[in-house]
Amino acid sequence: MKNQFEIPFVGLKIGIHDFEFKIDKSFFEAMPYSIVHNGDLKVWLELEKKENMLIADFEFFGTVKMDCARCNEEMDVEVEGDLTIYYSFGNEETEDENLIVIPHESYQIDVTQPIYEMITMSIPLRPIHEEDECDEEMVKLIEKFQNQPKEEDNKEDNIDPRWSALKNLN
Repeated sequence: MKNQFEIPFVGLKIGIHDFEFKIDKSFFEAMPYSIVHNGDLKVWLELEKKENMLIADFEFFGTVKMDCARCNEEMDVEVEGDLTIYYSFGNEETEDENLIVIPHESYQIDVTQPIYEMITMSIPLRPIHEEDECDEEMVKLIEKFQNQPKEEDNKEDNIDPRWSALKNLN
């Protein structure tokens, strides 16, 4: 079965070529350890083929399903963004994350990983529901445990006897 994210560039003429991808649950299920459960996104790729390189301009927008960082219930997170990747032919290594060196004998590029990284990098660091949308039971539990005094609040009672002996050395 042909992977829709593998683009054979050998048969493409020099110039600009447009591709469109629909990203859904199957895309994220295929990614090991994905932080995203599901999604409904559109990705557009403008691939410019030149003599010695390919320039891939990605744009996307849509919604991903993730766990709320506050109540741990699934929520929709709207995401959008863009990314440019340069594919150069050669054998040398590169430190530039936006430059991928591909061997001269290559005939296709796989854009799965750049698309996944572009989507995950657009997700907020701590996705949370709006104020009144969190699971009420979970919020009550969190508040209950946040308001309890912590053990370390009674520091005098919890000092290791070895340290308390050192306090008197002055």
